[in-house]
Amino acid sequence: MSTTIALFGANGTIGSRILNEALQRGHQVTAVVRDPAKITTSHPNLTVTTGDVLDPASVAAVAKGKDVVVSAVGGGGAEGHRATIEPAAKSLVSGVRTLGDEAPRLISVGGAGSLRTPDGTQVWDKEGIPDFLLEIMHAHGDALDFYRTVSDVRWTNLSPAALIEPGERTGAYRTATEDLVTAEDGSSRISAEDYAVALVDEIERPAHIGERFAVGY
Repeated sequence: MSTTIALFGANGTIGSRILNEALQRGHQVTAVVRDPAKITTSHPNLTVTTGDVLDPASVAAVAKGKDVVVSAVGGGGAEGHRATIEPAAKSLVSGVRTLGDEAPRLISVGGAGSLRTPDGTQVWDKEGIPDFLLEIMHAHGDALDFYRTVSDVRWTNLSPAALIEPGERTGAYRTATEDLVTAEDGSSRISAEDYAVALVDEIERPAHIGERFAVGY
C-alpha cells in the first residue's frame, strides 16, 4: 500500500537513502529541501518542494495531507547540529501538532550516543570521544529528551549503530530499544542503506510509536 511521505533532509547521506528506499517500494515522497536543485533523483512518485524544518508553519504546510513526516536533517559539524537537531524536533512537533486529528506520524533520524552499551554505560561515556562528536551526540540526545515529553504527536526516533556509513543494502538488521545493537565481535555498525530499510519498514509496519528504537547488524 502506497504511503504519502514528506521527507526533510532528502539530499543528505541518510536522507537520500531513505528517499531511494521509499521510492523503490512504491511510496509517494515529497522531498522538502532548501535548494531543489540539489535533488537529482527523477521518479514519477517524487515531488520536490522548498521548505524550512525550523519553521513550524512550513512544516505544517508540507505535512498537511501526508501519512508520515520523516526528518533526516543534520547540521554538518558540532555547531550546526546544536543549532539544528533539537530546534528541528521542536519545530516538527509544533507544525505537525497544528494539524490536529489529521496530523501525520513523525519519524526522525536519531543518534547513537544515548544508547546503553553492554557494560551499562552510554555510548557517549566512552573515553576518548572527540569533543565535536560528543556535541553531535548530545544534540541528538537533547532532541530525544524533547520527544519524550510529547504525547499528542505520534513520533518515533530511530537510532543507528555506533558506525553508520554508505555501504551495501542487505535488507538484514536487528533492533533494540535502549541498547546499542552490537555483533558477536562487539562491533556496532549499519550501512546507511540498511538503516533506510529499517526506517521504511517502520513506516509500513508501525511498531515503535511514541518511543525510540535502535538498529544495527
